[in-house]
Amino acid sequence: MPPAATTTRTGRTTRARAPRVVSEEVQLRRLLEALTAMRDGNFRRRLTPASDGVLGELALVYNDIADRQQHLASELARVRRAAGRDGRHDERLQQGHGEGAWAASVEAANGLVADLVRPTGELARVVSAVAQGDLTQRMDVGNVGQPLRGEPLRLARSVNLLVGRLSSIADEITRVTREVGTEGKLGGQAKIRGADGSWRDLIDAVNTMSSRLTDQVRDIALVTTAVANGDLSRTVTVEVSGEMEQLKVTVDRMVDQLSSFADEVTRVARDVGTEGRLGGQAVVPGVAGTWRDLTDSVNLMASNLTSQVRGISFVAQAVARGDLTQQITVTARGEVAELAETLNSMTATLQTFADEVTRVAREVGTEGILGGQAAVPGVSGTWRDLTDSVNFMADNLTNQVRDIAQVTTAVARGDLSQKITVDVRGELAELK
Repeated sequence: MPPAATTTRTGRTTRARAPRVVSEEVQLRRLLEALTAMRDGNFRRRLTPASDGVLGELALVYNDIADRQQHLASELARVRRAAGRDGRHDERLQQGHGEGAWAASVEAANGLVADLVRPTGELARVVSAVAQGDLTQRMDVGNVGQPLRGEPLRLARSVNLLVGRLSSIADEITRVTREVGTEGKLGGQAKIRGADGSWRDLIDAVNTMSSRLTDQVRDIALVTTAVANGDLSRTVTVEVSGEMEQLKVTVDRMVDQLSSFADEVTRVARDVGTEGRLGGQAVVPGVAGTWRDLTDSVNLMASNLTSQVRGISFVAQAVARGDLTQQITVTARGEVAELAETLNSMTATLQTFADEVTRVAREVGTEGILGGQAAVPGVSGTWRDLTDSVNFMADNLTNQVRDIAQVTTAVARGDLSQKITVDVRGELAELK
């Protein structure tokens, strides 16, 4: 059948062109080129069917294969980008329209991703727990019914061993620090079996710290216990540094000052209390605070005691010399004040007694005034007896002299009948 005629805009009539027929060889050549491109990884090329025959169907089948290959490649790239670059491990390949091996390939790829992601998720879970201080978590080597094998299994075992070591180290360090720092139990040592490398170094460092702290605290405790027991000869000898060295220096200085203070107090007490050397003073160089106050108190006590004893001694010596005018004027309190008052009272009594005896003796012996009596108010004991003896002597002497005087007066008047009747003894008896 000839081609149909057509009319142009100019009104001219032309005959339509017949469709161009593509030969089978050309179609096969195009299919070969497309297959070669697919073989080389180019899934974007498509074929346009040039006929309704077998070659046209081949072109359509090729296009379907290219679509499915391109879909699989793009899905693999997308999942790889999401998991590897963006960190989204929940991404999976979409099935698309493929069936059979196409669907199995997608499922296999998704299974591979899941198998790789599961150990990573377990690792992330355990590492996150460790970062938060939870050392009880372990990677599941069974992986929820699917045992790990190969590298993932070795990784899981290594991670679990690492977390186990960390847990043991943390437990031991916690135990040692609690015993030493909280419970005061010195000498504790961390014990981790099978630890090597940095773990061994860490355990050794903790044990060295505990051992040195134990030695330092025990040595300082030994010195302070000795001080509490009165032994001031010990000093801290353990090797220390830093703040512990400052503590050692402080304790040793305290012991030295205590020793100097004790020596000085003992010397002053021995001088004053045993050897009777008054006026001694404790000299403790470099002391301050309470030690200064204690030293000043000891020196004040020694000074007051010296002044008081010397004041009492001065009055006692004056009394021994017959000087009854002296009085203890030193400031004193308590029993020393009572002693001073007693001595002053005794001196005053002695003074009154001496004055009265002197007066009676002067009146009787010098002035011839008989009948005088010593009046010493408030005396008792021996002083009362002495006063009574003086008064008794004066009274007897008065009676005797007056009786003899009466007889001699009578004789002088020519009365020879009078006799001495008073009771006398000794030379007065002979005179009588």
